[in-house]
Formats: sequence, structure tokens, C-alpha cells
Amino acid sequence: MSEDDAGRSPGAAREPSRREQILATAADLFAARGFHGVSVADLGAACGISGPALYKHFPSKQAVLAEMLTSISERLLEVGRRRVDDARGDAAAALRGLVHWQLEFALSRRALIIVQDRDWESLPPEARDQVRSLQRAYIALWMDQLQVLDPDLDRPRARAAAQAAFGLINSTPRAGHDIPDDDLHALLARMALAALGVDRA
Repeated sequence: MSEDDAGRSPGAAREPSRREQILATAADLFAARGFHGVSVADLGAACGISGPALYKHFPSKQAVLAEMLTSISERLLEVGRRRVDDARGDAAAALRGLVHWQLEFALSRRALIIVQDRDWESLPPEARDQVRSLQRAYIALWMDQLQVLDPDLDRPRARAAAQAAFGLINSTPRAGHDIPDDDLHALLARMALAALGVDRA
């Protein structure tokens, strides 16, 4: 069961809202064609509504991009904190939890990785600042646990180690298309944990 399904009774999976459908569709379109290659009319048509009807949900195409990247950054941080809390002070367990959570994201949201990498400059400045702040807090979770595991590791090196692990894990849009996602998850988890100096347990 994914983090998104936790706490729901069997058979009670929530239908995505119209806003969530628009965000998911936009992520796929932006990933395939680029933010500037998708018009409001294109996005509306892909969602089964008219272009003008899209404005009932979002004031602009930039607002779609802003909510897309802000909401996933909030989600990464929220679940990341939960994984650290669940480890109850065990830094290695916390890092294993963080690696597996990042992989769940990277395997299920490949389009978002592409969009963030390619269309970052299209974010409005306020949204860019908000996403950066959330990302800094998320990477700090990893850095804190790495420093507990290795007290000789300073902050710049802890940051570099965490970012290197992200680069490996977030390779999913480009790598592993010819193997099942479960196998790719296991492979990348093993590689990321080894790179971070964490036993697989």
C-alpha cells in the first residue's frame, strides 16, 4: 500500500478531484512536449474540458505548473519526515526509509522529474522560492541522518552525498525501461544505499 492509500478502508480509494486530474494530465503533457509546447486549449482538450473551463480550476497555465511542483515538494517533505520519525532515532533505518520513499516517488512520477528539470525557469518567482525552501528542508532530513551515521561528515559533504543519491534515484525517466519497476526499485535502492554507506538490512 502506498503512502497515499494509508488509512483508507479496503475498496474506499478516493477518486481524484478534477484539479488532481488536471495536474496529472498537465505533468504528462509538459513532460512530453515542454511547458511552452502545451497550450491551455491543449490541456483542456486532454482533460475533456474546454480551454476556458480550465480557468475555473486554475487562473493560468503557470499556476498549474506552480501547484504541480509545489504540491509534490510538500508531499516529499511530509512523508520524508514521517519516515525519519518512524525510524525512532536509528539513522540507518531513517536513510533506508528515505531512499525507498524517494524511489516510490521517482518510479510513480517520472513525468514530474522531467518537468522540474526542464521547466524550472517557467515557474513564477514566488513558487520557485517556495519549492526551493521545501527542497532545502527535504534534503536537510537526509543530511541530518548522514551526519548521525558519520559524525566526521560536514554539512557540505553531507549535502553532496544526498544530492548524488537523488541523482541516481531520479534517473528513472531515462533508465531501466526494459525491466519491471519492482526490479528497478530494488536495483536503485541497493545502489543508493551503498553510495550512502548504509547497510540494506
